Amino acid sequence: HVQVVESGGGLVQAGGSLRLSCKASGNILSVRSMGWYRRAPGKERELVAGIGSGGDVYYADSVKGRFTLSKDADVNTLYLYLQLGFLKPEDTAMYYCVAQDSDADSFWGQGTQVTVSS
Repeated sequence: HVQVVESGGGLVQAGGSLRLSCKASGNILSVRSMGWYRRAPGKERELVAGIGSGGDVYYADSVKGRFTLSKDADVNTLYLYLQLGFLKPEDTAMYYCVAQDSDADSFWGQGTQVTVSS
């Protein structure tokens, strides 16, 4: 089992930036990929950015050039960061971090709210 916790959301003006942090703990040796999703009110959940076990990084077209994914690790914890830049009101959403293990089980955090004012 993997525990996932996000932090770093908040209220920011359009054009501003935020850094979201995700910590994954527990059975981290089983984790094969991690990513950030978001869900805006009235919209489907979408994958914003993710990284696989081989280091390949994916970005949604809507965030390419504005968001940057990075990762780190220590003995007991995996860290996944999402730097959000040039934020737009349409980036307003609840952002969720997910870790997927070798059994394809997904472990989700509770989410962190990002609100961009115009």
